[in-house]
Amino acid sequence: MSGTWTSRVRRWAASASFAVGVALLVVFCLAPFYWMLVSGLKSPTAIFNNDLLPTTASLENFAAVFSGRNQFSRALLNSVVVAGVTTLTAMIVGVSTAYALTRLVFPGRTVILALILAASMFPGVAILTPLYELFADLGWINTYQAMVVPDISFALPLAIWTLTAFFREMPWELEQAAKVDGANPFQAFRLIILPLAAPGVFTTTILVFIAAWNEYLIASNVSIDASTSPVTVAIAKFTGSSQFEQPFGTQMAAGVVATIPLVIMVLLFQRRIVEGLTAGGLK
Repeated sequence: MSGTWTSRVRRWAASASFAVGVALLVVFCLAPFYWMLVSGLKSPTAIFNNDLLPTTASLENFAAVFSGRNQFSRALLNSVVVAGVTTLTAMIVGVSTAYALTRLVFPGRTVILALILAASMFPGVAILTPLYELFADLGWINTYQAMVVPDISFALPLAIWTLTAFFREMPWELEQAAKVDGANPFQAFRLIILPLAAPGVFTTTILVFIAAWNEYLIASNVSIDASTSPVTVAIAKFTGSSQFEQPFGTQMAAGVVATIPLVIMVLLFQRRIVEGLTAGGLK
C-alpha cells in the first residue's frame, strides 16, 4: 500500500514539476510582448511608470503609429513584400535542394551540406560594406531586391538543413510504389512525398518568414528612404513630437502591431502542422 502511495506522490510531483516548468517557460516567452502591450497602452506621461497594468489605458500611442509622419502602413506593406518574396523563393529552392540532397546519391553530397552550413556562419556585419558597395553600383539602394537577395542567402541554409533532416525520415517505399504504379519522378514527389512532408514544409516556411520579417541589419543600410523601409527600420526611425523626445510608447505600440501578423500566421497553420506531425505515413 505504501508503495502505491509513493508512486502516486512521485507521479504527482513529476506532473507538478512539468506544469511549473511549462508555466515559467510561457511567462519567460510572453513577458516581453506583455510589457510592450502594457507600455503601448500607457499615456506618454505614464510611460516611465513601472506598473504591471496601466492605470488609464490609452490608444494614443497606437494612433501615433499610423500617423502620416511615421508611414508605418507603408512599412508594413514593405515587410510583407520582402518577407513574402524571400519565403517563397527560399522554399522553392530549399525544397528542391533538400529533396535532391536526400534522395539522390552522388559524390560530394556531404561536402555540399557542409558548405551550405558554413555559408550561414558568416556574420551579416562582415558582408555589409561589400553588399552596400555592390548594390550602390547596381543602383539597388532603396529597392526591394537589395533586401530580398541577402535575406534569401540567409534563409536558404536554414530551409535546406531543416528540410533535409525531415526528408530523411520520409518512407521512400511509398515513392517507389507510386513509380511502380506508373507515376514519373515529379508526380511521385508532388503527389506522395510533398503531402507527407507538409509538416516540415509549413514549419520551415514559418521559420523563414519570421527570420525575413525580423531582419534589420541589411535593411537599415540599404533602405534609406521611408518608402522602402520595412517595419524593423521604420520603428527604429520613429520620432517624437519634439526634437528631444524619445517615442518609447509609440515604439512599443509599433512592436505589438508588427508582432501580430506573426502570431496570426502561427495560429492559422498550427492545426495543419500538428495534424501532419501526428499523422502516420500510411495515412
